[in-house]
Amino acid sequence: MDQFKAMQIFKAVADCKSFTQAAEQLDLPKPSVSNAVQAIEQQLGVRLLQRTTRKVSLTVEGQIYLDRCGALLNDLEDVNALFLGDGRQPSGSIRVELPERLAHLVVIPALPDFFRQFPDIQLRLGSNDRYADLVGEGIDCAVRGGTLRDSSLIAKRIGEIEQINCGARSYLERHGRPQTLADLAQHQAVNFFSSQTGRDLDWEYQDADGQRRTLSMRSSVSVNGTEAYLESCRAGLGLIQNPRVGLGKLLATGELEEVLPQWRPAPLPLSIVYAHNRHLSPRVRVFVDWLADVLTQQSVSK
Repeated sequence: MDQFKAMQIFKAVADCKSFTQAAEQLDLPKPSVSNAVQAIEQQLGVRLLQRTTRKVSLTVEGQIYLDRCGALLNDLEDVNALFLGDGRQPSGSIRVELPERLAHLVVIPALPDFFRQFPDIQLRLGSNDRYADLVGEGIDCAVRGGTLRDSSLIAKRIGEIEQINCGARSYLERHGRPQTLADLAQHQAVNFFSSQTGRDLDWEYQDADGQRRTLSMRSSVSVNGTEAYLESCRAGLGLIQNPRVGLGKLLATGELEEVLPQWRPAPLPLSIVYAHNRHLSPRVRVFVDWLADVLTQQSVSK
């Protein structure tokens, strides 16, 4: 059997988690599907799938193979798409990494609209706050906040997100509401540490001339995820600096309160990035354009 065809069969089994469903999807006899996967495993000398009477799951080697052969199949589709008519819809899978809260609050709720427009595209969506290696991990695109320092990436600047200082009402009632920067010496923050360096990030603010300034804050807890950051604040563990996006209800009910509005951190630049050595396929291009539109509509200022 053609190796690309065998890869397509393996990917269908992995996606469906079932030989039977994959066979139905591909309109092939189930023995043909089983034989194709077995042939790949024999050729590689490793087991790619764990089979039980109830389900099929990937082994560690199977996940690695799925990621790599998925990229190869996408590249093949891209080559074929160069010679197809303009009326053909983009298809294939896209691997994307998004910041956790942005994914949960903004992007995922809007995805049904994307799939109505592009039903033949599949997303592999990572939602966390780690600094992923796009090239090494085969990631098509990612959303990143802040100043970009990686020269191997191309960035599509979306805009900026307003950031505020805030604390839980329970914390502020115990410790008081800071009125000046000097008051922060009597307060604690929930610190956020870098997944790259392990270092706690400093408290930031803009001075009267609009220049970025920093100071260190005392803290009982440091986290490296945005959900944990916000929940630590809600638990009354300290002050935080957070994008206003997603805080509307918490601020409206008074569970969180903004403090030091005159000393806010600078707005957070937001960009969609992808590797400069990777051709932007039609499916990735339409997703990047759609994602940019969604994010600019959600309290992101140009």
